[in-house]
Amino acid sequence: MSRTITRLFDSHTQAIQAVDDLEAAGVDHDRISIVSNNADNWHDGHKHAGGSGRGPLGDANGDGENDVVDGAGKGATRGGLIGGAGGLLAGLGMLAIPGLGPVVAAGWLASTAVGAAVGAAVGGAAGGLLGALKEAGHSDEEANVYAEGVRRGGTLVSVKADDGDADRIEQLLNGRHGVDATTRGQAYREQGWSRFDDTAQPYSVDDISRERARYQTGENRSFGGMEGSDDGEPDRIRTPGEMPGAPRTF
Repeated sequence: MSRTITRLFDSHTQAIQAVDDLEAAGVDHDRISIVSNNADNWHDGHKHAGGSGRGPLGDANGDGENDVVDGAGKGATRGGLIGGAGGLLAGLGMLAIPGLGPVVAAGWLASTAVGAAVGAAVGGAAGGLLGALKEAGHSDEEANVYAEGVRRGGTLVSVKADDGDADRIEQLLNGRHGVDATTRGQAYREQGWSRFDDTAQPYSVDDISRERARYQTGENRSFGGMEGSDDGEPDRIRTPGEMPGAPRTF
C-alpha cells in the first residue's frame, strides 16, 4: 500500500532542498512532484540541479518545447520528460493552473493537475490542482489548504510513499520545514478563509511577499532562529550544525 505525503513550503529554496534530500536518500524521482507559485518569476532566473541548460525552463531535451505540458498532455506520468533522467528538477516547466496564476511544476502531480483541469472543462469535475490533490488521496480539507498555499506563493512537494517508508519521507520533508495542512489550515481559518476558490484573483508579487512575511514570524515551528541572506528568499532556519562556530552541513 502507498499514500501521498505532501508538505507546503513558503520558501522556494527549502522546497528544492527537500527534493534534493529525497532523491539523495534514494527516493525515485518518479514518486516525487513539485508545484511552485512563480508569480515572482524566481525559477526562471535560477539554474536547478540536473537541468540541461540547452533551452528554456521545462525544456529538458532541448527541443524548444515545454516538456511538462507536452508530457502531461500525453499522460506521461512516469519517467520520460516529466522528471527527466537528470532528476525531478530537470523537468521543471511553466504551467498556468486555474486560480493560481503562473506556476512551475514537475512530476506526477503536475500531470494530474493538467489532466484534471481538462476534465473539469469537459465534465464539470473539480479541476486543476485541487482535483489532482484529491485524486492523489488527500481529503477535501487538505486539498483546499494545499491549493490555497500555492495560490499564496507557496510550493508543494508531494511524494507517493509506501507505508513502510512513510515515516522516513515525512522526516525528510519536515527537516526542510515543510508545513502540513492541519497547521496551515488553522492559520488560514483564523484569517477568515474557508476554502480554495479557483475563480479568485491570483496573488500579486506584493501579496505573496506579505504572506511569506506573516509566516516567518507567525510559525516558529517553521521559521524560528532565522539565518539572513540576500538572495530574495525568506530566511532559513539555522539547524544546530549551522549555528555560529559550528561546521556547516548540507
